[in-house]
Amino acid sequence: MYMSTTTAVRGAHLVGSIRLPDAETALRSAAEILGGRLKRIPDGEPGERFHWIGFQPGRLSTTPGLERVGEQPVLVGGLDVRAVRIIPGTDAATLQLPPLGYAQAAIESYATFAKLRATGTIAAGTRFQVSLPTPVAVIGSFVAPEDRATFEPIYTAKLFAELDEILAAIPHADLAIQWDVAIEFALIENAGYRVPMTAWWSDGWWDDAWSGVIERSIELLSRVPSDVEVGFHLCYGDVAETHFVEPTDTAHLVRFANAVTQVAPREINWVHLPVPIDRDDAAYFAPLANLELGEATELYLGVVHRQDGVNGARRRIDAAANVVPAFGIGTECGIGRAPDDSVIEILELHRDLAGTW
Repeated sequence: MYMSTTTAVRGAHLVGSIRLPDAETALRSAAEILGGRLKRIPDGEPGERFHWIGFQPGRLSTTPGLERVGEQPVLVGGLDVRAVRIIPGTDAATLQLPPLGYAQAAIESYATFAKLRATGTIAAGTRFQVSLPTPVAVIGSFVAPEDRATFEPIYTAKLFAELDEILAAIPHADLAIQWDVAIEFALIENAGYRVPMTAWWSDGWWDDAWSGVIERSIELLSRVPSDVEVGFHLCYGDVAETHFVEPTDTAHLVRFANAVTQVAPREINWVHLPVPIDRDDAAYFAPLANLELGEATELYLGVVHRQDGVNGARRRIDAAANVVPAFGIGTECGIGRAPDDSVIEILELHRDLAGTW
């Protein structure tokens, strides 16, 4: 186990997706390889969730009153990710969205989690982590620009209803909710995602990127009861293990974390920040000196990359340790897009780099 001379690596965090065939294999593998290094374990997002939110337009397109944009499928990983729009003449108030799939998957996977915990495979006290997209992610990626403002409250209400199903079905002492904040950083970084960023608010959806992101993030926090853990995964995308834009440094990540912490209606249990593979320089990590998390908030840095293994992670750990004295580690995003034969090796990298709690 590696320990930097300048920092204690406090445990590991798995963002969500794990490229294994089913929830039981993902939960078992994480528990057996990482053990006490994890406070929470996700189900690996198998099945239709394997490409994060890529399955959502397929679900939404079955809604009476919605239709796909474009005639030809746009395939990503076999999923048709064409946007949807409200059919002209449709009263948006009549739209009845189908199940989004998150509640059903969480409830089914929790049963597997509970079984593995009962047999001792998963340690007592470990929480079941449910990673959810923000409404902005789905609406910004898969809803026609002219319909985003109208559709946002409809989709948000449906996602919150699924969250409520999860909260009703899973004991709160066993549960942790992670909000995946990614498309928001496309907005903030002026990168766009499928469309230029100006289209995100030229249709009247938002007046200002930062205020829109923070306002919505606070609402996400408020929806999770205080006896359920909650955290944020901050992300710059992961299509074919590539960002939609490379962050210049951690300044925008720190600004988000500080802004949300300052007005948070409840405790934030963890924040996870990405670290690009080629950034082991002081400039990338310097803004972390201004990070002001709550005393109980765990910080995780995505220093683990399969391409350069332990040695690359050590360089990034030591660079970060010059600014923040202690933190946990993880990959910069989920490992669902990593090659099939690399998943166990990536989990073992976490084990070799992280201390136990």
